[in-house]
Amino acid sequence: MRRILLLAPLLLGLQGCGYTASPSLPFYGAYFPYWLFCAVLGVLGSVLVRMLLIRLGIDEGIPMRTLVYIALACLIAFAVAAATFGR
Repeated sequence: MRRILLLAPLLLGLQGCGYTASPSLPFYGAYFPYWLFCAVLGVLGSVLVRMLLIRLGIDEGIPMRTLVYIALACLIAFAVAAATFGR
């Protein structure tokens, strides 16, 4: 009983394995997972926003810049994933 109680939270993570195929994108004959595509777009979007904020002079006033830009990259990546591959 103790083993079941310890393994139960881990088994909840397997709920998403019910899909027949993982969403992937074909690039030059190879299939890449869609989250990799979204992560790259998130990082590129965050870099572009940072360049814009530097030109506007706002970047210097942002507290905890690293955390802000990581959160912005995640926001862009999740938005792209939801808009493009949402179910």
